[in-house]
Amino acid sequence: MAKSKFYVVWVGRKTGVYDTWEDCSAQIKGFHGAVYKSFKTIQLAELAFYSPSDEFIGKEILETELSEEELKLIGNPIEDSICVDGAWNTFTGIVEYQGVFNKTKELIFKQGPFEDGTNNIVEFLAIVHALAHCKKNNITLPIYSDSRNAIGWVKVKEPKTKHEKSVKNQKLFELLARATKWLKENEYQNKILKWETRAWGENPADFGRK
Repeated sequence: MAKSKFYVVWVGRKTGVYDTWEDCSAQIKGFHGAVYKSFKTIQLAELAFYSPSDEFIGKEILETELSEEELKLIGNPIEDSICVDGAWNTFTGIVEYQGVFNKTKELIFKQGPFEDGTNNIVEFLAIVHALAHCKKNNITLPIYSDSRNAIGWVKVKEPKTKHEKSVKNQKLFELLARATKWLKENEYQNKILKWETRAWGENPADFGRK
């Protein structure tokens, strides 16, 4: 059965993006002034979470097929590029990430599984891993990610995760610290681009578990 809704909590006990109503309700029930909204896709929910809530509250968000004109404006992905993606098991909290060459689909790197993580965390780590790999090997290809959040975190050189540290995810947070340190100490030439899933289909680095 296809996943139908994702929930954004802008104001609540713990803000974030939730994939079940039960998890969302736990953050807002009885919380005075709670601000939340449901979305049909994880991509739109993640975008909404890092945007002002008034851009979405009280407004109908239509998620329709792209027109031919819109597809032309988006264009095609750059073939000579690197694509990265992360995977998050909502039941176990297990996460992993990987990167591939878009043109050949050759696997460049794969890391994980790691315990007690989030999709945003591994999407961020995947981009930084790709950047470090490219700098080490003098590769200037653009890097595609389908996560607006992760791209934004890379641009500000800091993961804006609200996920709490635990004994289980110690390794994951060590990687986050290393990735953040790398971003702050290094410059790179690679462009970081958004993979337009609605126009191009799934990211070539996708784990195929949706």
